[in-house]
Amino acid sequence: MIRIANGQGFWGDWLEAPVRLVEDGPLDYLTLDYLAEVTMSILQKQKKEDATLGYARDFPGLMARLEHLIKDREVRVIANAGGVNVEACAKAVRKHAPSLKVAVVQGDNILDRMGTLMDTGHEFINLDTGENISAIRGRILSANAYIGAFPIAEALSTGADVVITGRCADAALALGPMIHAYRWEADDWDKLAAGTIAGHIVECGPQCTGGNSQEDWKTLPDPANIGYPIVEMDPNGSFTITKHAETGGRVTVHTVKDQLLYEIGDPKQYLTPDVAADFTSIKVRQADPNRVRVTGAKGSQRPPKLKVSISYHWGWKAAGTIVFPGPQARAKAHLADSTVRARLQQLGLKFEKVHSETIGDDALIQLRIAARGQDRQSIDRFTREMIPLVLSGPPGATGYGEGRPPVREVVAYWPSLIDRSEVTPRVEVFE
Repeated sequence: MIRIANGQGFWGDWLEAPVRLVEDGPLDYLTLDYLAEVTMSILQKQKKEDATLGYARDFPGLMARLEHLIKDREVRVIANAGGVNVEACAKAVRKHAPSLKVAVVQGDNILDRMGTLMDTGHEFINLDTGENISAIRGRILSANAYIGAFPIAEALSTGADVVITGRCADAALALGPMIHAYRWEADDWDKLAAGTIAGHIVECGPQCTGGNSQEDWKTLPDPANIGYPIVEMDPNGSFTITKHAETGGRVTVHTVKDQLLYEIGDPKQYLTPDVAADFTSIKVRQADPNRVRVTGAKGSQRPPKLKVSISYHWGWKAAGTIVFPGPQARAKAHLADSTVRARLQQLGLKFEKVHSETIGDDALIQLRIAARGQDRQSIDRFTREMIPLVLSGPPGATGYGEGRPPVREVVAYWPSLIDRSEVTPRVEVFE
């Protein structure tokens, strides 16, 4: 049996979680999931401005903090903290934690190849809308294929203490060490499905140990010290979800099933780079307090294509707020809203949408107005229409200390597919 814990559900998750997981009990592997679709575009913009960036910059510091514990307790770390610059991330880890051997998995980032791929007939059809990617050519910000678990297992076979990837399937972070430890084959469909389901359960961290759960949330034990999840995986694919003793939260059939339903699409065909997992095949039962046993996973052949996460520039947005006190705060907010809208109309500005909302009751109301569109000059002009209400609008306006709202770029998401043959993962070692 191997023990795999996940200490990050997203970039920005609780910084103490991975440290406590290593400190509080035995582990074989620690996974850290940093990446979401929008994160890739943020990292790509950072790399464009500075070629040494493009990865989760708090990860090297975390490895420095855990360096001696990782070596002393023989815990191996797998993280997709590399973002769009895995090599720079690896070098930063080596700088901050020089005793750690680092391996990286590259090959997911296809941004530099997008032009060639499109010119040779790859249409990158949008899975949601059916559009051809030619509609956004010239505005693409990032493009990353989802790599599976076998390259992670290959990286672990180098003896690395830390394995860093870019965009991989979330569940692959946990499945990789299972393949490595048990030598599962590429066609061990049921075992690969079991590892994928286990990885899916823990990929969002404490979301399977009572966090963000509807199950009697008011009585959740010690939420300030919630335990992050651990998979105890057997060689045959049966596994237990648990957490360290003396930590907060709870592990129940309900909390596990909550996470099982998260972002899965067709539960009979959960498609990953490694296997099509059948979530309806498993049996989930409460084995002991804070121990949920999962058995019976079934899987079938992996899909012929890989998912590609593409982000692109859509336009611009801005949102401003202003507060009106009572009496008749709501009426004041509605008058302020109609005033701003009338002025925008008089100016003939171009917007895709202007949205207004109020927060509060009639004693005190916050008015929020947001605008979105393709024309940056129109959005910038909009930002100048909130503050004048202090003198020219309804009485009592306040809450304007923030000044003009900033204009922000709108980054949109384009999900698509690519032939497996076009993506070649590769492993490199830094020591």
